[in-house]
Amino acid sequence: MREKFLSFSLPLVGAEEIDEVVAALKSGWLTAGPRTRQFEQEFRDAFHCPAALALNSCTAGLHVALKVLNIGPGDEVITTPMTFAASVNVIEHVGARPVLVDVEPDTLNLQPDAVAAAITPATKAIIAVHYAGHPVELHSLRSIAEEYRLELIEDAAHAVGARFEGTPIGSGTNFTAFSFYATKNLTTGEGGMLTGSQELLDRARIVSLHGMNREAWSRYAAGGKWAYDIVEPGFKYNMTDLQAALGLQQLRRFDRMQARRREIVNRYNEAFSRHAAFLTPSSRSHVENAWHLYVLRLRAGELTIDRNQFIDEMTARNIGTSVHFIPIHMHSYYRDRYGYHPDDFPVAHAAFRSMLSLPLSPSMSDQDVADVIEAVLDIREKYGRRRMAA
Repeated sequence: MREKFLSFSLPLVGAEEIDEVVAALKSGWLTAGPRTRQFEQEFRDAFHCPAALALNSCTAGLHVALKVLNIGPGDEVITTPMTFAASVNVIEHVGARPVLVDVEPDTLNLQPDAVAAAITPATKAIIAVHYAGHPVELHSLRSIAEEYRLELIEDAAHAVGARFEGTPIGSGTNFTAFSFYATKNLTTGEGGMLTGSQELLDRARIVSLHGMNREAWSRYAAGGKWAYDIVEPGFKYNMTDLQAALGLQQLRRFDRMQARRREIVNRYNEAFSRHAAFLTPSSRSHVENAWHLYVLRLRAGELTIDRNQFIDEMTARNIGTSVHFIPIHMHSYYRDRYGYHPDDFPVAHAAFRSMLSLPLSPSMSDQDVADVIEAVLDIREKYGRRRMAA
């Protein structure tokens, strides 16, 4: 057994990131400025985005997207219960009603047929979450959005680097929001990026910074003019140059980090897929999975312990895990406000009861990976059901 606890998802931060942050500190420009703009441009180019806006979180990106699209009281937005609360909270923030529909059994992404069935005259948008890094069925959801004249917003918090039929997530003209939280595939500590058409991003840039028509860097830099105008009541959602400094270097090592994630996933799949007790993650042939999470599911009846006990056993072996996610309709606010019951979304509920996320980070050594595999298989050996011979 390991002597040192293995954290669920440690970021890979090296000397390059540290040097870039120090250079930003020494530059005298700490808030949104030249490094933030450079990060936007390099991110845009790396993932073929029409335009990009760096923000302080993916949540901010989703909130700004809804505001720019004028979604508010009386409107409905369809989304998934299998996501973090931020994806749904922003719908409440603008005064609209979230409408949850169930997910696909394999990818745990939105079921397109269920989305179509949930549309009413009040429906104005779909927020599609690329769960765990596996893209949603974009063609189907885009067709539904076009047929019913709905806005499609992509929550790509897990999906930096993912592709659908060879096309990078975020390369479309619709709003797509990315996360750079500490556990994400590319991190700025906290932070996010909103992509979409230049026209949408021009409005989003204003909404994201107090509704000001000019940013600080254009007012305080050499030759800048002090005057500005507030054209609407906006938010304080900008990224800082300190965050962007991290992001610039993370972006430059991104391909190597993704390659390491895939190596770890392949080792996990090889170790676990042969055992009836485990359901390994799906990855459809027409997508490139970003592999933000490795979600292992425990098959009912194959173990004498439940998911929570399995996690306790992993912790006892000094292996950190997590659960992604407690479905939205099971949280007290949404349960009580909308009268949800756990089985209202049976696929999401069943998946939640059986899932745990294993450590997955490019910072992991080969020994770390071996320790995770050993722990999982040891628990299976100890608590697997014994079959009577025929």
